[in-house]
Amino acid sequence: MLDGLDGLNEALGHIERHLDGEIDPAVLARLAATSEYHFRRMFSALAGMPLSEYVRRRRLTVAAAEVLAGERTLLDIAVRYGYGSGDAFARAFRAVHGIGPSEARQSGAVLNAQPRMSFRLTVEGSSSMRYRVVEKDAFRLIGKKARVPLVHVGMNPDIVAFVRGIGAETTARIAALADQEPEGIVNVSHDIGESRAEGTELDYWYGAVSSVSTVPDDLDALPVEAGTWAVFASSGMFPETLQFLWRDVFTEWFPANPYRTRPGPEMVHTVLSADGTHADAELWIPVERIPPAAV
Repeated sequence: MLDGLDGLNEALGHIERHLDGEIDPAVLARLAATSEYHFRRMFSALAGMPLSEYVRRRRLTVAAAEVLAGERTLLDIAVRYGYGSGDAFARAFRAVHGIGPSEARQSGAVLNAQPRMSFRLTVEGSSSMRYRVVEKDAFRLIGKKARVPLVHVGMNPDIVAFVRGIGAETTARIAALADQEPEGIVNVSHDIGESRAEGTELDYWYGAVSSVSTVPDDLDALPVEAGTWAVFASSGMFPETLQFLWRDVFTEWFPANPYRTRPGPEMVHTVLSADGTHADAELWIPVERIPPAAV
């Protein structure tokens, strides 16, 4: 069985060999020696786009070469690459290349290519990631939640507005419910879209990790099952350092360690400086150990 990035690259090779056929994400996950859930999230973090988008762009890149060659009809090419009609193929082709397949056959047409990806681990050695692994019993996340768009860099205006609207009295009551790690108020991302692209919607929670069984009527609650958490520490400019840590966990830590993500909320406990520009933070990611036979 292949390890880490080798397994991911084997999955990419499988995609290339089956661009004109069925590509089953479950098969790709097995080649990468991980779960389908983790494979999709790892791919999105490393590639910067969801798996389905990469496959679509690669298919239409290869299909474009056949369109230009002029040896097959456009309908034959459409069917070969999984489109049920010429119109569906033309719409998809235009979305990627900016022109339709008929226009592409004209001399001098300019097209867009999605290069074949390969993953490599670059080690700079200038810094290390501080982490610990924690086993937690089941708990409840109690607080306020809102559906917001994902922002990769900089302040998220929707979250800022939501938190400002909660009020000091409600914040104090939420904080008083915290009775375990991570302590105090936590900022939580849950139910994030597969792509994790900028603007993807997620459930943002401003809450507390608690064993309290009775939830106040004006607060929301999310039951969280017992499990393993990888906890990462960061200190630096807010929010950039924390956002970069989130990125590095998926692009550097997971490929180098025998863990994979599992469904669950991703939690952050943050201590801000007085001027709000610096933060000491802990990022909690739900994980599970990869079985030794699959490593």
